[in-house]
Amino acid sequence: MTLVVVPVRYPLTSHSKATLREAVRIADERDAELTVLHVNLYQNGDSVTRAELKRAAQAEFGRLPRARYVIRRGFLVEETILEEVAAEDADIVVIGSKQAGRWRRMLRKFLDDPDIEAYLREKLECTVITVRADGETSTING
Repeated sequence: MTLVVVPVRYPLTSHSKATLREAVRIADERDAELTVLHVNLYQNGDSVTRAELKRAAQAEFGRLPRARYVIRRGFLVEETILEEVAAEDADIVVIGSKQAGRWRRMLRKFLDDPDIEAYLREKLECTVITVRADGETSTING
């Protein structure tokens, strides 16, 4: 079965809502499982719970069948998301455009000329869909 992973902020921002909306649409369209992911940062003392994340998503979108809510802890949001996506062997990742920009900045620390699309294709072997705050999307096929 196809797996869609969508990292979101908590509380849900308008951008996170647009990203989650697109992930829900894709999961419905493909009859896929959906993982809604939030990263609690060690250094911020974040302590969002799975139940809080689930309530927020369901308050916005209703009950989401085949949805799983995951909370991970990490120092870097981008790295923690990449680890989760790889561990779950996701088929599709839906990220906000702000997150894509953060990934580019993170990769610049490790690579001279980061090509985020090539990196994600090589490392994740999945399709990455980027959602702008206005709901427009772009796709990177892995």
